[in-house]
Amino acid sequence: MGIKKFIKELKEYFYIEDPLKKSKKKSLNELLDSLASRRDKLEKKLSKNLSKKKRNEIEEENEIITLQIKKGYKILKKLNSK
Repeated sequence: MGIKKFIKELKEYFYIEDPLKKSKKKSLNELLDSLASRRDKLEKKLSKNLSKKKRNEIEEENEIITLQIKKGYKILKKLNSK
């Protein structure tokens, strides 16, 4: 049995997470939270009466943030599956 395999088995047995992976997940969760709050603010702005140009800008920004949130959740899912 190699050293890497031994360490990997011990980590799995004792449920020890890699500190780097753990910090990545924490950072990603914080980023997703801030994006979600920004998206909520934009949706509140959309409920108000705005000019057509301003409404289109906000809708476009909202779509971009939504796509980034989806990408973030995919990355988070990959980190959790490893």
